Amino acid sequence: MGEAVAADDPLRARIAAAVRRVREQTPLAQSFTNFVTMNLVANAQLAAGGTAAMSFIPDDVLATAAMAGANYVNVGTLMPFHREALADIAAGFARQGRPWVLDPVAAGIGRTRTAILTAMREVPPTIVRGNASEILALDAMWGLSGGEAPAANGPAGVESMDEVDAAEAAARRIARHLSAHLPQKVAGRVFDDGTGPSPARGAVAVSGPIDLVTDGETTYRLPGGSAMMTKITGAGCSLGGVTATYLAVADPLVAALAASLLYDRAAETAEAASHGPGSFQVAFLDALWDTTADQVAASPILRAG
Repeated sequence: MGEAVAADDPLRARIAAAVRRVREQTPLAQSFTNFVTMNLVANAQLAAGGTAAMSFIPDDVLATAAMAGANYVNVGTLMPFHREALADIAAGFARQGRPWVLDPVAAGIGRTRTAILTAMREVPPTIVRGNASEILALDAMWGLSGGEAPAANGPAGVESMDEVDAAEAAARRIARHLSAHLPQKVAGRVFDDGTGPSPARGAVAVSGPIDLVTDGETTYRLPGGSAMMTKITGAGCSLGGVTATYLAVADPLVAALAASLLYDRAAETAEAASHGPGSFQVAFLDALWDTTADQVAASPILRAG
């Protein structure tokens, strides 16, 4: 599965710095997300230490993007206007050189969703966060596999029918594609976390029993978390929003790692304190608020190469 990242590895210092920076700077990360989970997305961003803004209107989103640290786009619960709106927004982010996170919810279902996601190939995000089935579907839509992608079981609504490991090669390919299309403003960002500049690469985060995060060159596995996350609506959506919060203050790989690790630690704390899905969600938001930078950075991290 991989070797444990050492306690003194600079990666851990970069993760801790990102968590602290969010708490200190309360960065704005706006979201174009589905209305079913919008409340949890905003509350999770606030609990992680950031600031939230929500909009569905392209000119409003792009105007806000000029002042936001990062942006989040979620294609769940599509509305009739989303096809044109999301095309305009993705192209606008590319023109402005703004970093953003894509959650390709239910990728592979329906012609409209497929058209929206396929069009993003040429103006891709900085980070993609999804489950294994979504990552496999996106890889196929974007034609990145050269016809050699492993067979996917396909989506089951918003749930994954594939194991995380089955999506590793697809995640790497997508991450390399994102890296090749980073706008100069994103690629040129430098964060002073005391460990020197980090490479400007895109990243992909695959959620599951053991999360996987890759920048296309190095892959990490993150053990832990709680199965209770599958019993509340919007756990993955809110993780996308929090990933954008960290992307506002950190490079893509560190942002994806920090958000996933924060969620794993907070979920474990919430499960121990709760008695079911309702109390779990409340406890989870509290745990996002209470989990420290040192706790996040000390999490189990396995480097797979």
